[in-house]
Amino acid sequence: MRLPKLRRATRQLCGLIAAGLLAVSTVPARADGEKSGVFDYYVMALSWSPTWCALEGDARQSPQCDKAADFGWVLHGVWPQFHRGWPAYCPTVERHPSRQMTAEMADIMGTPGLAWHQWKKHGTCSGLSARGYYDLSREAYASVTRPEVFRKLEKSVKLPASVVEEAFLKANPAFEPDMVTVTCKSGRIQEVRVCLSKDLDPVPCGQDVVRDCQMKDALLDPVR
Repeated sequence: MRLPKLRRATRQLCGLIAAGLLAVSTVPARADGEKSGVFDYYVMALSWSPTWCALEGDARQSPQCDKAADFGWVLHGVWPQFHRGWPAYCPTVERHPSRQMTAEMADIMGTPGLAWHQWKKHGTCSGLSARGYYDLSREAYASVTRPEVFRKLEKSVKLPASVVEEAFLKANPAFEPDMVTVTCKSGRIQEVRVCLSKDLDPVPCGQDVVRDCQMKDALLDPVR
């Protein structure tokens, strides 16, 4: 290959590598196996149970979706988070939770299975024991006022996702807009995510968390 062609080929290759690195750098990164207890803040995810039941739970015949369960905003999880990216499945010397521990969390998490999964994926990264992580999760859940208006729905409605965020901001005056985000899935309101410090004070979310659902007509089913 002649020298000018070699230089052009080298420049093209460098350009492709740079573009690839830039693309990778804009994608939120999950870091499995990070050191337990090393993170910047928590993300607490509150899932609208009727949405999960319609998309997944009914097909699984989950007890969370029984009419007698009466679930609205359930605790999906409390997730250790970096300012960019998040740890998961961290090595830990702590013992795994007992069946009794996970069963005790079902009143706010829907099922013991979810409580177990959240410990395995996220709780192991908190630096806490299983009991400590569940106690913190319950404290975080209790610290956020969940607007009663959504439990009063008698039929399914379509509404802007921003209405859900505004309701949470009004019910929790200490929150700023960049501390709360709403997610959608399959045309439905999925979750409200709240960013909290290690002491469970509200804090601004990182750029890979704060992006809101922009839907103007997201479906919201009533509590069963």
